[in-house]
Amino acid sequence: MASYSNRKEDVLKRLRRIEGQVRGLQRLVEEDTYCIDVLTQVSATTRALQSFALQMLDEHMDTCVRTAVADGSGNGDIKLKEASDAIARLVRS
Repeated sequence: MASYSNRKEDVLKRLRRIEGQVRGLQRLVEEDTYCIDVLTQVSATTRALQSFALQMLDEHMDTCVRTAVADGSGNGDIKLKEASDAIARLVRS
């Protein structure tokens, strides 16, 4: 079960807002909006995605990793490695 399952509608609502921002970018390009204004919106959209990614990472750490460590099955190391790899991908992007 995904760690965000209990808040799935909130997560989807946030993603729909980000999708709206991307559609707004398309509209700006279609309307030949000044480049700097488009770049400003790209920055806002990027920040929204980064914030969403951090929320997902926090959810993973707070539920998946915590549960795996607590149950003593040895899966804690796997979940920590997944989180570490996700952080590395976020930092590189």
